[in-house]
Amino acid sequence: MVASPPEAGSALLGFSNDLAGAVERAGVSVVAVHGRSRLPSSGIHWRPGVVVTADHTLEHDEGITVTLADGKTLPASVAGRDSGTDLAVLKIDASGLPVAEVGDSSSLKIGHIVLAVGRPGDVGLSASWGAISALGPAWRTWAGGQVDQMIRPDLTLYPGFSGGPLIDAQGRVVGVNTSGLSRSLTLAIPTSTINRVTETLLSRGHISRGYLGLAMQPVRLPDSLRSQLSLGNETGLIVVHVEPDGPAERAGAFVGDILVSIDGKAVGDTEDVQPLLDADRVGKQLRISVVRGGQLQDLVTTVGERPQKGS
Repeated sequence: MVASPPEAGSALLGFSNDLAGAVERAGVSVVAVHGRSRLPSSGIHWRPGVVVTADHTLEHDEGITVTLADGKTLPASVAGRDSGTDLAVLKIDASGLPVAEVGDSSSLKIGHIVLAVGRPGDVGLSASWGAISALGPAWRTWAGGQVDQMIRPDLTLYPGFSGGPLIDAQGRVVGVNTSGLSRSLTLAIPTSTINRVTETLLSRGHISRGYLGLAMQPVRLPDSLRSQLSLGNETGLIVVHVEPDGPAERAGAFVGDILVSIDGKAVGDTEDVQPLLDADRVGKQLRISVVRGGQLQDLVTTVGERPQKGS
């Protein structure tokens, strides 16, 4: 049996100790969030008196508590929550509690070692580690939220880890881990998005997003219809439900209409719609073009504000 050189063992021990130290440094600001009937989720003391966690882990808005690193449990109130980015902001009354050391998510590179840290209950800290497997540009979630960067770490999110931090090898927070934005992928919400959403939730309590009050699905447009109406789209969005007294119904939309453009911009997939309904469009008029009975028809609607969860 060939023994490993002593320096190799020393390097491995040093690396192991560095990772343990990173978890310890980050862990002082990681809390357990008791907002559901089963296993608690995790959260981060983001700034004095402000805890960030994953929205999907909160089953109710009342009776929420957080357990700190020293084992003390405090009541928490919901300052705001946003299902679009799966972020929720809680307020606690705690002076002198360590806050997270926040890093820059944009500095991450594929292959960087990262760790997921959680405090899932009364067992103290837990962690898993891996590497950044994929990075991407800004993207929009299935619920309409704008996330500034796609971060996919290759590690295990154990039960109760959602809402806890993704940290780099120095213990700096580079994201909030969540299983609520994808059915199959582990994703992290970047720090720039966390800061932006947190500021808005603290000041307004919610994130404004426009909506039309339509349920739609893609449908292929026949070549003959495209030629007849001079449409560049290969697909449009057929309306399968119109919300009663919603913005689109008030504009005269019907089930069976095929939406082909919004303010002159072609739409062929549901993902094309939400970027055209950002917060600055709420309350403003919008021209939507639909195919009805083989003819192109323009409707003018006033963009509504998407109802908030529980409202």
